[in-house]
Amino acid sequence: MNRGYFADMSELRKHGGKIAMANKIIIPAMAAVKFPIIEVEQSDGQSFKLPISCSGKKVNQNMPSVPKATLLCLSFRASSQAMIDSWGVPFRNAFCDKEDVHLYEVSFIDSWLLCRKPIKQLLLRIMRKPKSEDNQGPLRRQIVYSFGDHYYFRKELKIMNLLTGYVFLLDKFGRIRWQGFGAATPEELPSLLSCTPLLLEEK
Repeated sequence: MNRGYFADMSELRKHGGKIAMANKIIIPAMAAVKFPIIEVEQSDGQSFKLPISCSGKKVNQNMPSVPKATLLCLSFRASSQAMIDSWGVPFRNAFCDKEDVHLYEVSFIDSWLLCRKPIKQLLLRIMRKPKSEDNQGPLRRQIVYSFGDHYYFRKELKIMNLLTGYVFLLDKFGRIRWQGFGAATPEELPSLLSCTPLLLEEK
């Protein structure tokens, strides 16, 4: 869990961030595990907890309702953004008209200096915001940030390589029903797009 940058880079050169293949089929509800709760902040400074699920409490009236399907894209280094886009863009295009589908891109910031309150506030002001065309339709691309030490969060999800991207499809109870790694391949992307409608049909 505490291995260094060079170990991550060596692994990245071997497989390009594809540490494992994505699920081909949806994970049955009975076998699915809960996604660990994590606090995130928007660029305007508002904070809330993900995932938003039936068992969680909404922070305020501005928070969205509980979705039937949520795609959480995790990025620990800026280098993985292209990997995240390879999943997020087709997902957004496929379900842009669905009100009960959410898409979050979570950037993790663990630098001690950047986590200090004055620096963090300044950083949030200049952080990138979704383009207007990203939020046309009910499905909004929401870019959020998580500051601090994420050791135990990563340990729970078995995340070791910080240079690759991680993608999780959750149901309305916050359970992981599908997951992918690195950049999407032409064989993997259809599995994500076919599993999502199954969550929308679940009671």
